[in-house]
Amino acid sequence: MAAMPIFAVADGMGGHHAGDVASDAVVRALATLAGDARITRDSLGMALATAVENLRAVLPEEHHGAGTTVTGAAIVEELGETRWAIFNIGDSRVYASVGDEFLQVTTDHSIVQQLVDSGQITKDEAEYHPHANVITRAVGLMDAPVPDYVLMPLVAGTRLLICSDGLTKELTDVGIQHFMENGGTPRHTVDELIRVALENSGRDNVTAIVIDVESEDASA
Repeated sequence: MAAMPIFAVADGMGGHHAGDVASDAVVRALATLAGDARITRDSLGMALATAVENLRAVLPEEHHGAGTTVTGAAIVEELGETRWAIFNIGDSRVYASVGDEFLQVTTDHSIVQQLVDSGQITKDEAEYHPHANVITRAVGLMDAPVPDYVLMPLVAGTRLLICSDGLTKELTDVGIQHFMENGGTPRHTVDELIRVALENSGRDNVTAIVIDVESEDASA
């Protein structure tokens, strides 16, 4: 979903039907914040909690393992300042290009990320690890949704990419950086990223949002 002041990607899991239901519930809950000039991290957390309650109401017991990742960026007002609140649960990601700097803002909630963090495997080895698809946190029926947050200043010239792991499985960070910096408009950049991911085999759902910050005034 992409509707000021919130942008998010949800990637369902737990079977085709149940995964679709889970991701749809999260997107619908977050969409209730669209047009709200006073989003906070608390209101984001409450929207995710509402998504879980909605899931419990519509999913039968046999789909108790259904869930979805979610990641996104919201313009929030906290302590009198306007900032980006980058949030994630699972292994969908947010990248940022700010001036000459390109970085992965979010940290995956996954088995391989834990192994990388503990020094047991390298980041390159993580790409081919047999547990590469196993995540350690999701929005679902089993646990309360607990997002991680990174606060970033609202700086003109920033470009953000919000994407599912269907994109990051097919492109390296270097490849993603290339298209972020040379892809033209946000629409064209998204088209190119998805095209290359699908051409590289497209083993999973590929979803991407690119945002250009043109002004540090959120109302603009």
